[in-house]
Amino acid sequence: MAQHLLFWAVSFYVLARVFSYSDEIGKVEVIYTFLFMLSLWLAVYPNLLWLIPRFLSTGEYLWYFLLLALNTVAAVGLNLFTFNHLSDIIFPGYYFIAYYNFWDIMQFVGVFIIAGSLIKLSKGWFQNQEIHRRVSQLEREKSDAELSALKAQINPHFLFNSLNNLYSLALEGDAQTPEILLRLSDMMRYQLYETNVPEVPLEKELEHLRNYMEMQKLRVGNQVKVLFEQSGETGGLKVAPLLFLPLVENGFKHGVKGETQGAFIVVSCVLNARHLVFTVENNKGQVDVVEKGGFNGVGLQNLRRRLGLIYPGKYDLTITDGIKVFTAILKLDLA
Repeated sequence: MAQHLLFWAVSFYVLARVFSYSDEIGKVEVIYTFLFMLSLWLAVYPNLLWLIPRFLSTGEYLWYFLLLALNTVAAVGLNLFTFNHLSDIIFPGYYFIAYYNFWDIMQFVGVFIIAGSLIKLSKGWFQNQEIHRRVSQLEREKSDAELSALKAQINPHFLFNSLNNLYSLALEGDAQTPEILLRLSDMMRYQLYETNVPEVPLEKELEHLRNYMEMQKLRVGNQVKVLFEQSGETGGLKVAPLLFLPLVENGFKHGVKGETQGAFIVVSCVLNARHLVFTVENNKGQVDVVEKGGFNGVGLQNLRRRLGLIYPGKYDLTITDGIKVFTAILKLDLA
């Protein structure tokens, strides 16, 4: 409402100056301007309140321009009728006449229709931009909340698997249990205190994987081939935290079961500029009771969802479940 009042107040003053014969705006100019603006209101408000929302915004352009032309002609007709007949009835004794012909008045009406339309459309554009901004913000907040929830699942999942392994070692009275506990403590410290950010240095993430694999080597012994290979320099690259751990966990969980003779897990990370290829290859071992109980695939499902949220269109995850070998290849664009 305030914007409309300001627009018409400014318009009233400008028109009064146009219609005035002197530097002063007198009573006659005020009355004449008021009468003149009756036709402008008739031209502007049907367009703003009905024609634009009903026809222009819905794409019915033919009807819009046809009805707008009729509305414009009606406004010009009202202007001529006002000064030729109505003014003498409303303000007798002033003897107002139409100083402008049909086409002159058409130009006045056209200018106000265009100005009003532009103001309304620009206001609508800004409102749409604000709505789009709020929707984008809500989507970001939703994605952040989902990412936090997914990342929060990693720690319990990792801890659950690690405690299962430690439980088995403790039952067997393995002398390496204390050393494994120390490595587990270091890894949990990293996960709790250094991964609460969107990205971490790639070198730290790879070092975390090396610690995890060393911990697993203590558990499985020398009969299992555990190998980590890296090609290329990290070069200050950053990556989402705990992104590769589910793949490596999955390799140990599914590959080293029961008889460890001939078991293997090979992890490689190949870096080329800002492109990364992370591969985990392991033999297929026995399926344990936990997997049969319905916990199979939690880590990989979590990983796929995180990749879709963090790196849309910038990753490719290929899982090959062969007869004897399971292979996971993650290609990532860190640009």
